[in-house]
Amino acid sequence: MHFLVNAHVNVPSIGGVIGTGLFLGTASALMNGGPVGMLLGYIFVGTICYSVVITVGEMIAFLPVAGGHIKLAERFVDPAFAFAMGWNLWYNWTVLITFSPELTAAATILDFWDHKVNNAVWITMCLVVVVSINILGVEAYGEAEFWFCSIKVITITGMITLGIVLDLGGGPNHDRIGFRYWKNPGPFVNFDGIGGVKGNFLGWSRVVTQAAFSYVGAEMAAAEAKNPRRNVPKAVRRVYFRLLVFYIGGVFVIGLLVPSNNPLLDINSENASAAPFVIAINQAGIKGLPSIVNAAVLSSAWSAASSDLYIASRGLYGLAASHSAPKIFLRISRSGLPYVSVAFCACFSLLAYMAIGNNSSGMVFSWFSSMVATCGLTTWFGIGVIYLRFYSGLPWWAIYASAVAMIFSAWEVFLRDEWSTVTFVTNYLPIMLFPVLYVSAKVITGVHLVKASEMDFKSGTAEIDAVTHDDPPPKNWIEAVWMWLASMLDT
Repeated sequence: MHFLVNAHVNVPSIGGVIGTGLFLGTASALMNGGPVGMLLGYIFVGTICYSVVITVGEMIAFLPVAGGHIKLAERFVDPAFAFAMGWNLWYNWTVLITFSPELTAAATILDFWDHKVNNAVWITMCLVVVVSINILGVEAYGEAEFWFCSIKVITITGMITLGIVLDLGGGPNHDRIGFRYWKNPGPFVNFDGIGGVKGNFLGWSRVVTQAAFSYVGAEMAAAEAKNPRRNVPKAVRRVYFRLLVFYIGGVFVIGLLVPSNNPLLDINSENASAAPFVIAINQAGIKGLPSIVNAAVLSSAWSAASSDLYIASRGLYGLAASHSAPKIFLRISRSGLPYVSVAFCACFSLLAYMAIGNNSSGMVFSWFSSMVATCGLTTWFGIGVIYLRFYSGLPWWAIYASAVAMIFSAWEVFLRDEWSTVTFVTNYLPIMLFPVLYVSAKVITGVHLVKASEMDFKSGTAEIDAVTHDDPPPKNWIEAVWMWLASMLDT
């Protein structure tokens, strides 16, 4: 059933386009890669993300079937590949998920105001908000996401503008920063004290992992959308602008404002509770604004966690519908809410309570974000394979670049005296899990690769064609302005 209106189309598809990965995760990216290393890392992953979004958009606009690219994997590759893709998606958005990182990120942000309150209080408060939004159903979720995303777009736009002003000396301290921090401490960071090109490369590879966490989710084209043939292509065409302005522009400005050796950038430490933009505002001597910005960043954590639970629960429902998960997850309420799937996926958010005790919320955020990044890169790799079977061309970059990013996601552990079990597991376990799922499904079910002559390009298209229509034109200039604003905020 298609419930989400045009202004809500992009919310489940790229709900993380502006989230804690940009507001908070850029702290570790700047610390590990330096301003230029961070910028190059985000540009590199941005090119992968854009190619993936374009390929998914083309396939989904042609065949906007329930199940999205998972169902397309079954049609154009084989059922075993769809099985592996489906469980990797659920694994990404539930077990490791950004759901837990977003909650721990929220705890990190709330520590900005009060270090004395136990993180369990903040996590529980955020969890109640997120689960409540999802229980209220698709329409309530879409409406809440629209307003959350409105706050995020206004915040990042304001921060980029303010950042340029501060860099040019327009702050209370009238300090013209320019490219000072590109010179000292320098454009790149030698990772873990390793000198030369090797150290710079390892720092850049850590940025790539963090950037992948920030971008993951952009490929999720909305399955529950009105008029998908019209709205999905519009959503895809706007992604380029958002990636260029919000992400590339955002990390460029951050690299100008905050030195890579600022100790507050270390989110694994006890005193790291502010986003890079907040650090810059504090350095400029602007009173009151840091709290306002951190509150907006907190809303982005709620928004991202809400999207994570929404996608995970629908993914589990889809797995059950395709006989890849127990039938109990097919149970829905009278309003169409898959309440069993929502409840089951929500249980895994308890992993966020790992931020309590000896582990700082920032450290737990780092663990989960690394796992999500490699899971997301695996998904992008799989989407490239699907598109190669569907067509030919652009996905080669998504396949090769995703593979390179996955291989080097934690390369530093293989260096002498650099081994870290936690780093190895959080970065490489999701990569190893995917082929295990695929081969196991192939062996158990005995399915074969779908032949080109057997690919299904027709099922479901007649129903979509029947409901496709042009959106009604605005009745006046006020409505025209509102429709344009809504189209820019449906991220």
